[in-house]
Amino acid sequence: MEVKINREIREYTESIFFGLSMRQFIFSVIACVVAVVTYILLKPVLGLEVASWVCILCAFPFALLGFLKYNGMPAEKFLIAWIKSELLIPKKLVFGNTNLYSQLLEEAKKEEKRKRRRNMFRLRKGAGRVEDIKKHS
Repeated sequence: MEVKINREIREYTESIFFGLSMRQFIFSVIACVVAVVTYILLKPVLGLEVASWVCILCAFPFALLGFLKYNGMPAEKFLIAWIKSELLIPKKLVFGNTNLYSQLLEEAKKEEKRKRRRNMFRLRKGAGRVEDIKKHS
């Protein structure tokens, strides 16, 4: 006896109705309801052919929500993430190279200059001990 196992366990979806997952089935029903309501409301106004095309266009987003996955996220989570990243919290990322060695070398040179200035200031003021003056002479 063989048991079929998906290679990626996170991609497993249980089939509920007609080989669709519960999510896909619910969104398919919603798309059908939207299409029927749109058709009933628009057929007297626009005619048969135009109303049919409009109901297809109205039902398409709901069907898409049920079946679309992007980066492992369902459509509504992807839309929320996209709205946050592009509209609510947009960031301009600037990439540049940094030479860490050069930065550390600059800091070491600045620290060395500070130490020399402190020592010179102490020597000029006479605040240094006799041993310090002999070392710097």
